[in-house]
Amino acid sequence: MLTEQDYKDGQILLIDKPLQWTSFQVVNKLRWLIRKTFGIKKIKVGHAGTLDPLASGLLVICTGKFTKRIQEFQGQAKEYTGTITLGATTPSYDLETEIDQTFPIDHVSEKKVMDATSHFIGEIQQFPPVFSALKKDGKRLYEYAREGEDVEVTPRKITIDEFEITKIALPEIDFRVVCSKGTYIRSLAHDFGKHLQSGAHLTALRRTKIGEFSVEEAMTIEAFKTQLPVKIETN
Repeated sequence: MLTEQDYKDGQILLIDKPLQWTSFQVVNKLRWLIRKTFGIKKIKVGHAGTLDPLASGLLVICTGKFTKRIQEFQGQAKEYTGTITLGATTPSYDLETEIDQTFPIDHVSEKKVMDATSHFIGEIQQFPPVFSALKKDGKRLYEYAREGEDVEVTPRKITIDEFEITKIALPEIDFRVVCSKGTYIRSLAHDFGKHLQSGAHLTALRRTKIGEFSVEEAMTIEAFKTQLPVKIETN
């Protein structure tokens, strides 16, 4: 069982983030549990790569001195699985916002879906969603978007190493992607729909790997609580 000093010296905690939680909430919860357990006022806790509230899966959490390694882990390749739904778009490119446009999908065949993946493999330019936490002129993009303001988004260079279609049941397409830091899977879904001369948005997402770390090794927040030396009762 880990001690207070172990957490201060540095630990890597692999957490399976539940749906609807922000990555920040997970970090805050773990920090609170560690502080409460050991009766300490301060402990450094951070995560190595944000997951949207509507995504589940692997969060790499660093404590104590290991928070210095966060950038190292952030730079590693990530693997995701999820579902793209064809025939409609949303302003956020996922289920955070309502459908704003619908498109025909009658012309989309399984072969076209499979062939389209090759268009996105390698180093590509990607426009981040306007509903994102990226900052422009000191303000987050989603703040502009929610206020109905138009904002120019700059494309970013990203790398997609693998893009595999695992199931086609139109309008739904299940996939697996291995990509670089800075990749927005929501943008990939949006661009995929455009490439198929239709529209698309992301309807499910799960991060399964960061570098050598796998979600199969990760624990739930509840499981983390049971590993602490003192049971914490929370509402």
